[in-house]
Amino acid sequence: MKNNSEAFVKLLTLILGLMVGVTLLVVIIIGTVFLAHNPNILGPSKDAGVAVQSAAAPVEKEIYRGVAPKEGMWQAPEWTTVDAEPNADMIKYGKELVANTSEYLGPQGKVRKMSNGMNCQNCHLNAGTAPLGNNYGAVASTYPKVRARSGQMEDIPKRINDCFERSLNGKPLERNSREMQAMVAYMEWLGKDVPKGETPQGAGIYELAYLDRPADPIKGKAAYAQLCQSCHMEDGQGMMKPDKTGYIYPPLWGENSYNEGAGLFRMSRFAGYVKTNMPLGATFERPLLTDEQAWDVAAYVNSLPRPKKDLSADWPDISKKPIDHPFGPFSDGFTEEQHKFGPFKPIKEARQVAAK
Repeated sequence: MKNNSEAFVKLLTLILGLMVGVTLLVVIIIGTVFLAHNPNILGPSKDAGVAVQSAAAPVEKEIYRGVAPKEGMWQAPEWTTVDAEPNADMIKYGKELVANTSEYLGPQGKVRKMSNGMNCQNCHLNAGTAPLGNNYGAVASTYPKVRARSGQMEDIPKRINDCFERSLNGKPLERNSREMQAMVAYMEWLGKDVPKGETPQGAGIYELAYLDRPADPIKGKAAYAQLCQSCHMEDGQGMMKPDKTGYIYPPLWGENSYNEGAGLFRMSRFAGYVKTNMPLGATFERPLLTDEQAWDVAAYVNSLPRPKKDLSADWPDISKKPIDHPFGPFSDGFTEEQHKFGPFKPIKEARQVAAK
């Protein structure tokens, strides 16, 4: 009997021990699950503190490095709206002529043979629509006007023919031709929303600040080799389309490039143009050249041979010649060398003193 009692007590003790063990195991499991879902119940962990601190840290604001504000920059009308215009066909033909000038009016042009093989949009990017890409945004609003270069009142056809005779080193286009009328129609459509007499922000070419030294062709040659010749070639003769109807990348010097009367032959025009548009991929929002590189490349390119042009009738009032017009006579006493390469600040300051 005594042995049975002792066995019963042992069994009961074992059962109670098992029950306590199971209970403790259940409590541990429940506690573990609870803590897993509530990690901060005992206070924030070290990692949580880092996360909180990181979340509270100020976000660094991206720095805009463009040369001009994006806000208010001229934009061309939406091309999809052109069909609503009564002269839509002429506008479309005008754009085609600007984009593919050589195909129609180049050395082997299918309409006329009258220019050097470059296209208008080689200088007026994206068919004259790129902000600060020598665009046509102000053409309709500012012409006709008196231009100091000719000393005469000029209209849009006269301005177009200036480009044919200078930048395209060719012949003038007949004013009453369908091609001239189409190009005028396109430029007027581009500027249709610009009030008369106003020049919108981003029209034309960027005004690059003068250097404190002359622009350097030797430094420019090095920059050209590094940044430009992959498109325009080492010899500066550009890259033709496979069908030879025009240039993908235009020649920058030589007999097929712009002549000495072109606007881009002025150092400031070329430097400002490449600053916001070159090399390929650059824009006014994301320039890729330094100011020094832009000026020096301009000096290199414009020191190399190109077609001549009789400029004797230009700037009849020589006091109105631009500071960087490289051909005398001048009214300020500075040399042709300095008027071409600079430094330009002394010329500007001397003119300001003389004007007082």
